[in-house]
Amino acid sequence: MLPTIALIGRPNVGKSTLFNRLLRKKRAITHDMPGITRDRIYAEGNFNGVQYALIDTGGLVMESDNDSEEFQGDIFDQAREAIEESHALILVVDGRTGMTPLDEQVAAYIRQSNKPILLLVNKVDGAEIEAQCTADFHCLGFEIMPVSAEHGFNLLELREKVADMALATGIEPEDEEDEEAKGLKIAMLGRPNAGKSSMVNALTGETRVIVSDIAGTTRDSVDVTFESGGKVYTFVDTAGVRRRTNITDTIERFSVVRALRSSTKADITIMVVDAIAGITKQDKRLLEYLLREAVPFIITVNKIDLVSKQERTALREGFERALRMAHHVPVVYTSCISKSGLGGILALASRLKKECSIRISTGQLNRIMKDIVEKHQPPVVKRRRAKFKYITQADEEPPTFIFFINDEKLIKPTYHRFLENRLRKLLNVKNAPLNVVFRSTFRKKEDIVHK
Repeated sequence: MLPTIALIGRPNVGKSTLFNRLLRKKRAITHDMPGITRDRIYAEGNFNGVQYALIDTGGLVMESDNDSEEFQGDIFDQAREAIEESHALILVVDGRTGMTPLDEQVAAYIRQSNKPILLLVNKVDGAEIEAQCTADFHCLGFEIMPVSAEHGFNLLELREKVADMALATGIEPEDEEDEEAKGLKIAMLGRPNAGKSSMVNALTGETRVIVSDIAGTTRDSVDVTFESGGKVYTFVDTAGVRRRTNITDTIERFSVVRALRSSTKADITIMVVDAIAGITKQDKRLLEYLLREAVPFIITVNKIDLVSKQERTALREGFERALRMAHHVPVVYTSCISKSGLGGILALASRLKKECSIRISTGQLNRIMKDIVEKHQPPVVKRRRAKFKYITQADEEPPTFIFFINDEKLIKPTYHRFLENRLRKLLNVKNAPLNVVFRSTFRKKEDIVHK
């Protein structure tokens, strides 16, 4: 376990910007619009060898008269759980605005935790206005530090202070708090309101991300690490990906970019599709993206409980036709309400990861290649036939096999697909992406002349 510190405060005081500056990387989405952060976001920080966990939380509104904010209760619950999990707290306030009644309410609330609290007065752009910006907050009785997340004032001192707070907890971090400790990393991807967050909650057995019928509830990528059957998994719940023409604000644009990036960096991606809506044009675009990037992924057709038993056979046939372009991708029909189909997803993800990690010796590959080519030679193209020299596996995931031949232009798409299918069968790679690459072993005369 790492010493854990949570950033708490009312909306739009700069918690997410400070979170990123402490980590020295953009982990949380920041924007001038209040209420961007909704779920609690975890990340690990390190300063001068001191490791700690940092939690960014949504803006607390203790007593809101704004009925248009549908998520305040959920945001408060997420922040409350972050306070309970943490060993120390940082209360962030706005030095330009001065103390507000809401700041006093939040301060009174977190004081009840009896945990060490640092009062961080943000948006103090220099030492010359330090006294003026902090004057209102001394009455709260907390240790005060002025900073400017935007302009960098006192940030080095803040990093040192956070490291000191982590050391003061007396909690010794484990020896290996690295990516391996997070186990299998699984990204959730799909259109808004397909049920990604509900699936994370159903699989983990706890309410870790906010769920709502309103599309676009999840805006940031939220990591959820848990243990099941003696194995560790980390879900990355991402924002829903809509058509580009439907994205009307920059916040959602950042969310979509981060969602797509998360899918390529995770070990496995689960693409969640709405059973009622079927495969939409946007789903097809996501499929094309995942196939093009050779991402190992599982398709879950969610909300199957809303389909009558009489209609499910026709539904499955329709999805099989629509998903022919991704014939190797496993399809699971699920319901987060009845838990139908969820039981085997983690095991399937583990098997898919194992397929991606296979290593075949060059000697074995060449024996396989010889057997394939002898039984089914490549077609003649313009009076020439491709001659295979040897095959090797690239040192990367997913499995990538490079065929060296006399002229790569002699390989047509049909023979390309044939080789891929034969390799899948002989190597028992059923569901993982499998890249087949062709390289010419000769140089054209014109290339030699130009040299």
